[in-house]
Amino acid sequence: MQKNFLKEVVGSVVGKQAEDIVDLLDSDKYINEFIIAKRLDITINQTRNILYKLSDSGLVSSTRKKDKKKGWYTYFWKIEVLKSLEFLKGVFEKRIEQMNNQVKSRETKQFYICERCNIEFTEEHALANNFTCNECGEVFTLKDNAKMLRELNKSLDKQKKELVLINEEIRKEQDKLEKIRAKDRRKFEREKEKERLTKKKVREKEKKIAEKGRVKEKIKKKVSKKKPLKIQKSRRFLSLKLQKKHKKFQEKKSHKKKVKKRR
Repeated sequence: MQKNFLKEVVGSVVGKQAEDIVDLLDSDKYINEFIIAKRLDITINQTRNILYKLSDSGLVSSTRKKDKKKGWYTYFWKIEVLKSLEFLKGVFEKRIEQMNNQVKSRETKQFYICERCNIEFTEEHALANNFTCNECGEVFTLKDNAKMLRELNKSLDKQKKELVLINEEIRKEQDKLEKIRAKDRRKFEREKEKERLTKKKVREKEKKIAEKGRVKEKIKKKVSKKKPLKIQKSRRFLSLKLQKKHKKFQEKKSHKKKVKKRR
């Protein structure tokens, strides 16, 4: 059903001969314009003319890629389903409005017809021509609006039913796009949360490294303060010990000298 509506949109904009392009453009991926031309068996210029007309109405979107070797751009195209359905909805609403006006006009006004020329005239126009056809001179006859009203009402009901179906397709497409957007939002939020956690881990790691550095610095300062004291104490202890030994040595020496003198 949706594809039929899309073909109707394309047909209303560029003609029925281009309706088959919908089969190629109705995809989630963009399609190369040269492939479109080849599949439709038309020239690339004809293809571009169709696509540009549809693009002017906002029914298709495109993206381009540059050929690294040749340097020119190749365009890729895709139909915008929601915009196309909304465009078609507008067409049907105008059509229904026109039909409603015709029904009201047929219900409230009288119309005359020249049966020979098969030309219809409003009451004002018929009166201005004295109810006589300028072409053939035939006198106008009053037209029975009952048949015309039945046909108009029948066509009007059909258009209203089609509009209901179009609105259903629009709702389905909106739901589909909303799901895609919700999925993209969740993906973005997950990536953002992942990035936040990564930054948090990096900050915590840097904080730990900084704390370790501060602890090491404190230890170094403590060690640097204590070491000189230990060295000073050890030197002092060694000097006292040496002094005692030297004193003992001198005492022994003096004692030996005294003994020799006595002898």
